[in-house]
Amino acid sequence: MKHIISIIAENKFGTLSRVSGLFSGRGYNIESLTVNETEKPGLSNMTIVTSGENPVIEQIIKQLRKLVNVLRVRDVTSLPDHIEREMSLIKLHVISKQRPEVLGIVDTFRARVIDMSHDSVIIEISGSEEKVSSFIELVRPYGLIEVVRTGILAMAKGSTVTAETNK
Repeated sequence: MKHIISIIAENKFGTLSRVSGLFSGRGYNIESLTVNETEKPGLSNMTIVTSGENPVIEQIIKQLRKLVNVLRVRDVTSLPDHIEREMSLIKLHVISKQRPEVLGIVDTFRARVIDMSHDSVIIEISGSEEKVSSFIELVRPYGLIEVVRTGILAMAKGSTVTAETNK
């Protein structure tokens, strides 16, 4: 089962290494990892996507909470109401007669063109992981040159804090 784990940690040397080491030390793969500074200087938000059985993920979360510099941890997938989004940049080889067709797909998916040259186009799309994957598969026949994906970001809806306090 897929799990999205949100971590708030002090932005200090070695914190990311300790967090990722905890997963690898237990033989679990990190499918996606996004790290950014929070609204509070000196704190970072890590969003980790992994797969595993609930009891094992619960153990990993308990171990994450014990790490130095980790302030809050929560399995976001356990929240009844949350939002998941991913962003991607997609570069296509597009000849001029294909442009109207590609731009129609871009509009349908509410994506946007970021850059256009005589033989290529770079498109930005955000949404659910499924939406981004569907878009990529739909434009693949036009000549996929390169794809860069952020990985999943997740946040609790309403006034619920995404990562609960554990210290």
